[in-house]
Amino acid sequence: MALFMLACFDKPNSLDLRMATREAHLAYVRENAAMVKLAGPLLDEAEAMAGSLFVLDCADRAAAQAFNAADPYQTAGLFGTVEIRGFKATIGQLG
Repeated sequence: MALFMLACFDKPNSLDLRMATREAHLAYVRENAAMVKLAGPLLDEAEAMAGSLFVLDCADRAAAQAFNAADPYQTAGLFGTVEIRGFKATIGQLG
């Protein structure tokens, strides 16, 4: 298993879409809780939700990409940009 960071940035002016798909997104994350080590919304300057951050523990980059591809936020077209990078935890704990 390997750690991957996903930084998902919402398209501009898409808070309504985020809120409309939020319950489906949260259900999806709960269904995949075994691989999700850390997750939460990214905030803009006004402290409104404007993206998502995940740290996943999964087999490989393809598994992280598959997780993102099936996320209801992604399938609804919420994300404008998604960065997936390998991650090495050196301080703190990812339980």
